[in-house]
Amino acid sequence: MAWLQLHLATDEKHADAFQAALENLGASAVSLTDGADQPVFEPPPGTRPLWQNTVVTALFDADNDPALIQAALEMQGLNAAAMHHEILEDQAWERAWIDDFAPMQFGERLWIVPSWSEAPDTNGVNLKLDPGLAFGTGTHETTALCLEWLDNSDLTGKTVLDFGCGSGVLAIAALLLGAEQAVGTDIDPQALIASKDNAANNGVADHLALFLPEDMPQDFQCDVLVANILAGPLVELSEMLAGYCRPGSRLALSGILAEQAESVREAYSRWFDLTPTTQKGDWVRIDGVRKG
Repeated sequence: MAWLQLHLATDEKHADAFQAALENLGASAVSLTDGADQPVFEPPPGTRPLWQNTVVTALFDADNDPALIQAALEMQGLNAAAMHHEILEDQAWERAWIDDFAPMQFGERLWIVPSWSEAPDTNGVNLKLDPGLAFGTGTHETTALCLEWLDNSDLTGKTVLDFGCGSGVLAIAALLLGAEQAVGTDIDPQALIASKDNAANNGVADHLALFLPEDMPQDFQCDVLVANILAGPLVELSEMLAGYCRPGSRLALSGILAEQAESVREAYSRWFDLTPTTQKGDWVRIDGVRKG
């Protein structure tokens, strides 16, 4: 089966309207991408920022007429700055996607292994998780920095807080690496569902508790805290995150660009003895120990 793929240039104000209209016109899939290489680094919590120049890409059955689709959009007041289309011949899309991913190693022991792959090291710590999930699987430098830190930590018997848990990858890794209990929290309810499912797939669901931030237990404290979010929220939440850590607790923060490291270090140095910053690509990890 062949596909008609449309690319429409618009702006951030109209991108959502284009997406909804294309879905209503029968698009099998719609995606939004950056049309001008404009990075979006610091979205406020709970928001979904878009690029000033956004390309909306829609996939239709090949027997659709792109001119009729364009006319239908224009009747709704949606005029693209530019539009072009192409025909995509059918192929084994799933197979092509799968072939791009293989098990990934973090530190000495920890592996993330896609569901279709055999574990390269049967004596290692193998976390089953498929790449490409919206909430993170270790492919980004920020997640890798945290996974490597966890692999290098003594987590035996510890309680770990994964703040901004996403897919739950950090909490699950901590449990597989020896933690007694993990707590995950995220502002997105879908992240909690993903974390629960992934924990079940790895046999650790009974040791993972999940909460929206406002539902976190009062007076909760942990032995280890990992937060892979963004520099702005990390600075804003520094006092609250410090409060989750009992004296001697270990902390690892990521989601921080190298040029943002100093501001984050300054925010946490009041409560933590911080080690030198660790960098991978453009991103850094800041870790330390809660002062007594």
